[in-house]
Amino acid sequence: MGTGTGRGTGAAATSTRSRAGWRNWAGTFTARPAREATPASVDELVEAVRGARADGLTVKPVGTGHSFTAAAATDGLLIRPDLLTGIRAIDHAAGSVTVEAGTPLKRLNAALAREGLSLTNMGDIMEQTVSGAVSTGTHGTGRDSASLAAQITALELVTADGEILTCSRDEHPDVFAAARVGLGALGVITAITFSVEPLFFLQAREEPMAFDRVTAEFDALVAENEHFEFYWFPHTGNCNTKRNNRSLGPAAPPHPVSAFIDDELLSNGLFQVVNTVGRAVPATIPAIARISSRALSARTYTDIPYKVFTSPRRVRFVEMEYAVPREALVDTLRELKTMIERSPLRVSFPVEVRTAPADDITLSTASGRDTAYIAVHLYKGTPFRAYFGAAERIFTAHEGRPHWGKLHTRDAAYFAAAYPRFAEFTALRDRLDPERLFANTYLRRVLGD
Repeated sequence: MGTGTGRGTGAAATSTRSRAGWRNWAGTFTARPAREATPASVDELVEAVRGARADGLTVKPVGTGHSFTAAAATDGLLIRPDLLTGIRAIDHAAGSVTVEAGTPLKRLNAALAREGLSLTNMGDIMEQTVSGAVSTGTHGTGRDSASLAAQITALELVTADGEILTCSRDEHPDVFAAARVGLGALGVITAITFSVEPLFFLQAREEPMAFDRVTAEFDALVAENEHFEFYWFPHTGNCNTKRNNRSLGPAAPPHPVSAFIDDELLSNGLFQVVNTVGRAVPATIPAIARISSRALSARTYTDIPYKVFTSPRRVRFVEMEYAVPREALVDTLRELKTMIERSPLRVSFPVEVRTAPADDITLSTASGRDTAYIAVHLYKGTPFRAYFGAAERIFTAHEGRPHWGKLHTRDAAYFAAAYPRFAEFTALRDRLDPERLFANTYLRRVLGD
């Protein structure tokens, strides 16, 4: 097993004046940092942070840019963790893996599988770096297993004073409670220790189902399945459901031809085409949605977790996602459906619904309550403010908490009411970063000055 860059010393961190701007994956935000650094070790990262502080520059690390917000934007020092990758240690007996912060999730998943290990749960894409994914609260769906951040057992980060701080439930537990979903506000994460378990099989069952049936049986579907999610197609009464449950195996993945047809041709290639048509001629969207949703068919397959949880997403889009109390999901979703039906909106992307159990992370969207997530999307380049604004009004009326890495208009005053432990987080930020070395426009809006 290869090792990461660790804490070894070496040449000074690669630091250059920024010649090109930064743009996120969806193209919703850009930035032009004063300079960039690509440290090859933790010591080089410390040097870069201290140098930026001495020069009066703010500091932000950036992963693959999969957040739709400006969480990683900076006009100061942009840190690219491209060389801070790899696995530091695997402890089979303890069931843990320590991984460098810049490691992409797809590389971590593949490396763990080679070792006969797996994360318990994960989201549906794996292009993000591990630090970027946990910092914004990336999650999948699960009855008992929660977000990626909830699987962390220890964190290492560089603080504003250039010190290396390690935290866990036993060491600096106040930092650990907050930094697992830290928004980049408390320091630069350098390594993460995740809880892992022996590799297992998941059986996926995908099945079309009517909207009225899904909502009527939602509680039972969540209770009966380890991982349940569904997509509702606006302008129709049709959904596609997915149930993932553990299996004894053996692996029985989709046939390569059917996998290509379902996952590449239909879910990406044809979906790209119909969205392009819908963006150009919005009046065609309801008819396309009805045809597309009726074309779905059931399928069942079995494979190792990351091959079941994740799927390729090649069609670019913008997204808003809110977490509501699980008991409020059905009412919230029905109100969203009614709003779309009574409006002139034309929505070409399905609405995604997932769940998570309550966790104990200070600013996790599932902090302290069982949660359901509703995500609304639109094809990149499609005007989204009217749709997202109307959806957001519904979500906030049901005590919704927006995903930190997806589009929303909420500010610190809203979050202070939405999160019982919000003041705990901001007090810790005041202690760890009183001069706001890690601040940017987004953090000033959501956390306050």
